[in-house]
Order: sequence, then structure tokens, then C-alpha cells
Amino acid sequence: MTENKLKIIPLGGLGEFGMNCLAIRWQDDIIVIDAGLMFPESELLGVDIVVPDITYLVENRQCVRGIILTHGHEDHIGGLPWILSELNVPVYGTEFTLAYVEGKLEEHKLLDSTELIEIAPKSKFTIGPFTIEPIRVTHSLVDCVALAIETPVGVIVHTGDFKIDLSPPDGKAFDLHTFAEYGKRGVLALLQDSTNVDRPGYTPSEWAVKPRLDEVFSRTKKKLFFSCFSSSIYRIRIALDLAQTHHRKVAVVGRSIVESSEIAQDLGYLDIPPGLMINPGQINDYAPENVLILISGTQGEPMSALSRAAVDNHKHARIVSGDTVVLSSRVIPGNEKSIYRVIDHLCRRDANVIFDDGASGLIHVSGHASQEEQRLLINLLRPKFFIPVHGDYRHLKKHAQVAVETGVIGQAILIEDGDVLEITPKEARKNGKVTAGRVCIDSGSNVDVVEDIVIRDRRHISEDGIVLPIITINKLSGKVESQPEVVTRGFAAVDAGLIENARQIVSKTLEGSSSEEKADYGVIKEKVRVDLKRFIQKNTSRRPLIMPVILEI
Repeated sequence: MTENKLKIIPLGGLGEFGMNCLAIRWQDDIIVIDAGLMFPESELLGVDIVVPDITYLVENRQCVRGIILTHGHEDHIGGLPWILSELNVPVYGTEFTLAYVEGKLEEHKLLDSTELIEIAPKSKFTIGPFTIEPIRVTHSLVDCVALAIETPVGVIVHTGDFKIDLSPPDGKAFDLHTFAEYGKRGVLALLQDSTNVDRPGYTPSEWAVKPRLDEVFSRTKKKLFFSCFSSSIYRIRIALDLAQTHHRKVAVVGRSIVESSEIAQDLGYLDIPPGLMINPGQINDYAPENVLILISGTQGEPMSALSRAAVDNHKHARIVSGDTVVLSSRVIPGNEKSIYRVIDHLCRRDANVIFDDGASGLIHVSGHASQEEQRLLINLLRPKFFIPVHGDYRHLKKHAQVAVETGVIGQAILIEDGDVLEITPKEARKNGKVTAGRVCIDSGSNVDVVEDIVIRDRRHISEDGIVLPIITINKLSGKVESQPEVVTRGFAAVDAGLIENARQIVSKTLEGSSSEEKADYGVIKEKVRVDLKRFIQKNTSRRPLIMPVILEI
């Protein structure tokens, strides 16, 4: 009978990278593992984030018992505010993960109404018919866990994101022993991270970057700018250790990296010696060879600290000839154009730019397991059923093949978002689908769901109209050749002077921008759009679609 089968229902993360969310159901009890988001492709105009469609959870809200988080990356916790606005359920996570979650929920005014329950490795807890043991795993973030879930039909293991690092910088190694114990007792199904299935061999330890970074610190004669993902606490820790060794004071620039490092310091993951840190305003008080600037913006985000510093538009972070900039991160697919644009600007400043170009020595290592680590864990657990998770379909398919090649699993099953996988002690098979997909969110003054991007834009234009600031820029000199024009369609100005004032706002933005910014159309369009949007909203309380147009001569 159906009620005697365990159901595994992925709602996100199987068929794409990001937006990880998976439901496990036994009769009238549902637990949810992770609640992630993904960032939109460039064609999704006006969309800030993309989250999983949780129609299935909303329809069965009386059955949902809680959300369990494996770690604190955005692709695993970023969708929480959206989901919790629809479902008021407890959220379980490790200490560090919940510290990230608290800031996110406070920003969305959901902290007071949400029950946060701290979990820890090796400490079992029970939700309905499920007994869950978090197992310590290593990743590019600290305090990450896999989940061993005892269900009425057997043990399910969900790895979360992982790699097998037996000597991480915080000393909290991957818990191979507990995985082996579960393997001895018997595992019904393994859900394993597929992200790096294309990579043979093993993923290097976090320590592997230290020799090359040590060399960079030794050779750098002027200021050293170091950029990594704000959540890469291990990398920040290594940079701080090297700064102390090489007698450099450290300034932290950029909101996300400031917040992450403060949380890590509060929870004991960063032990910062007295006198090492300085305020960004003190950077010029020290000789260039005695300063390290930790700076956010490693993916070339248009308004990040590094992007602004690259075009000499940051109050404290000034990059000059001879300075060194290290980008200690991978290039996330889709961000190549933004990152190489920033690198171009840095090269124009005559800075020495070091990024993950495959040259000698590592400045970045992945946080995900390569093929041999995936095989090792499969051999330890010896599951009856294997389900690859996290990745595009090609990754899931390749991962299933890798798993079958180990020769220790009974069956590898490929499922995608919305598939219902029914499992008994003897068999696992797909049986039907639930509603699944992507929900586009525009997080302006209110969090608006973008049900269909085309309909949304049509509605937007029909209600508030469209404003086209037209700017003429000389491609060679970067100079603005004539006064900006502001053309409107479907937007009625409140008074005759509004359009003229709007033109002045655009002119002021252009005057306050460097020639490099003007030559970078992506940056200058965003600056004009933001300033004009703020002015129009303040003066009309309306939000027309603003699309800057640059005429190149």
C-alpha cells in the first residue's frame, strides 16, 4: 500500500545548480532538507532571486514538521524567508548555519516568529517517525553536516555538500568513522552531492592553497588585496595567518565579508591576534607593504567593493600601480563576463592580478568531492539504492554511472525536481510527479513573486510606464558627447519640471563617474538606473521600468 512506502520528493537542485530543497515523506509526516535559492540568468529582467516552487508543501502544510539545513550557503538556505512566509515550521541547523539564518530572517522580519533549533554532529534528534543524526562533513564552509535519517523502512543518508578533508584548518575533520558504522549496519538509500562528478581523483584539502598564497605574500611589495567568497572562512583564516607572518595589518572591506568574519570570530572559527586588524579608514596610515585588504566582490558583482575599487570609486580601497589583487575563488558559470571585466579594469590600473588560471600552485580549491571521494563514501556506506543530487541532468547521469562502477550498490535511480520516488526495503521506483519549478522573486520594497516574467514586464509597463535615459558616449575617449535625453512612454510626469530634473540626475551621475566607469556600459547603466529609480520613486511614488540606452559614437 502507498502509505507503507517512503517518499523522496526533490523540489529543487536536481536538474540545476542551486535552489536545493528536498522533501522526505512517511504517511502524514514530511521533513524538508535545505531551502536554497539560485541567482537568475541575465534574461530574467527585474528578477533578484529564484526559489523552488513549494506548492506541494503548501498543499500539505499540516504534514510539514520542519526544515533541516545541511550548511549555510545561499543555495541551501537562501530560500528560507520565502518558504517561512508560507509555512511556519521549525528550522534545524548547526550553530554557524543558524547564525547566518538569523541575519537573513531578521532582514525579512521573520526572526521573532520562527523557531530555530540548534543541532550538532553525533547528537541524534527525532521529528515524527524520523530519527536524524547529523554527521560532520567538510566543505568550503565551516560547521557542515550530512544527515543519516532512520525511517520506518531503513536508513537514508543525505550527504549535503561535501568533500573528504581529513585535516581542515579548524581541525574538525570529515567523520569517516560514523559513515563506516552506518555502512556496517546497512543503508537503504544514499543521496550524494554530484557537483564535481566530472573531476577525476580527489579534491585537495583547504590547506593546499597556503604554499602558493605564502609565495604571493612574500613577493608582493605594495598593498595586497585578497578577495574570496565571504563564506570561505577557511580561506579568510589562512589569509589572516599569512598576514601576521608577513607583518601586514588587515582591513576588511565589503558588507558580506565583514558580516561573515564577525560571525566566525564570535563563534571561535577565527582567532584574530590583538593589533592585527585595522579600520578601512586607516589603510593610508601604513606603508603599502604592511597592508592586506580583505575585499568582497570576487564574482565581479557590479556594485561590490572590488568592482568599485577596480574603477577607483571606493572610499577606502584604492588600487594603484604595483598593487596585487588575488581572486581566491572559482568562476561561477555565467559570471565570466563580469569577472573578466573587473580583471580588465584592474589591469588598466597596472595592478598584478592573480586568479585561478591553472598556473603553477593553487590559489583556490573546490569544496565538493571529486570522483574518488564519491566512490570512497559509496564503498563505506554500500547503499541498496543510490540517488545523485545537486547538479544539472548530465551531472546526475554521470554520477549514477560512477556509482554503478563501484559495484557495491543495488540500483542507481535518476530523479528530477517534482518526481516522487517511492522506497520500500525491497524496491525503489518513480511513481508520479508533484508541482515543481522555479518561482522568480523581485525583492524590492516588498517581496513580489514574478509568476511569468513576460506578463510581469507587461503589467509593470502598463501601470507605471517606461523611462529611457539616452546617453551618448564616445567609445574612444569615454566622454559624454551631449546632454542626456530622458524619453518616457506610458509614464505621465507629475509636473513639467520632472523630466528636466531627471535629466539633471543622469548628468550628475555621469559627472560623478570615472572615465573607466563610463567605458564600462554595464556599470554605468546600473548606476544611472539606480539613481534615476530612487529619484522617480521619491518624487512620484511610482516604479516605471527604467532602461538606460547608450549610443556609442
